Amino acid sequence: MITVYGIPNCDTVKKARAWLADQGLAHEFHDFKKLGVPAQRLPAWESAVGWQKLLNRQGTTWRKLDAALQAGATDAAGALSLMQAHASVIKRPVVEWPDGQVSVGFDAAAWAARL
Repeated sequence: MITVYGIPNCDTVKKARAWLADQGLAHEFHDFKKLGVPAQRLPAWESAVGWQKLLNRQGTTWRKLDAALQAGATDAAGALSLMQAHASVIKRPVVEWPDGQVSVGFDAAAWAARL
């Protein structure tokens, strides 16, 4: 089963979910806002793609954080702690594929090649 993690009102998550539906691919959706960030999954995602790719420094949430919180995200431990506390700083969507691979963000061409 494909599991998509993110926030339902995120445009990229909407595009990703719509693409999966258009391809006829069933998926589960884990809503960070309602269900929180699964703490047991964060280390696996970091191991798979790296904390730098997971941490969205371009988004509004990051820009609204005070400098001290931003400064704490300079290594994996600090970044994972920040992501656990502020789900919106995680780049979306995070996708766990049936083969165990993890991807971050949406790229229709890459996803099509994967399948």
